[in-house]
Amino acid sequence: MTTRSWAEMLTAIEERLVAGTGDGVAAWSARVRETGLGTEPEVRAWLAERGITGYGQMLLVMERFGYPDFLTATADQLVDGQYADRPQLRPVYEAVAAAALGLPDVHLQARKGYVSLVGPRRTFAVLQASTRTRLDLGLRLPGREPGGRLLAARSIGNGDCSVRVPLTTLDDVDDEVLDLLAEALAANR
Repeated sequence: MTTRSWAEMLTAIEERLVAGTGDGVAAWSARVRETGLGTEPEVRAWLAERGITGYGQMLLVMERFGYPDFLTATADQLVDGQYADRPQLRPVYEAVAAAALGLPDVHLQARKGYVSLVGPRRTFAVLQASTRTRLDLGLRLPGREPGGRLLAARSIGNGDCSVRVPLTTLDDVDDEVLDLLAEALAANR
């Protein structure tokens, strides 16, 4: 199964930095060090004055002040950590992840507490082991209201999911769940 780690995402962020400024992380990191600025707010302000905001700014701040452990972990290490104390949910995660990867133009991005399912345009779903006995499949389905198996998606992933489906066993990963995955992907193309 192919899941991207944050480290792999950093490569994509650097590519955007180069496209936007003409220089990569090494050149910008050297400039940041040369300023002698010693606090994160000072560095952020200095970068913003030069048009570097968002992920590019985040990356350069981490270059200056250090990366969190979860950004240096591999995707497998992140996912292993999510299921270390709930191994019975791992097969449920694997089934949904495999189904998502079977959809066109989908990849997975591991985070510290969840895995994003990303289509060509943006994240369309999230897999999050919310409790020791439940994996939530958060879905970005604009206009869909909770009802039936679809519950409100509070505190799922990055907050962009409108509804969630609670999953506790492999039997819960049925045709309805697979159809909802495909619907969420189509709604976010």
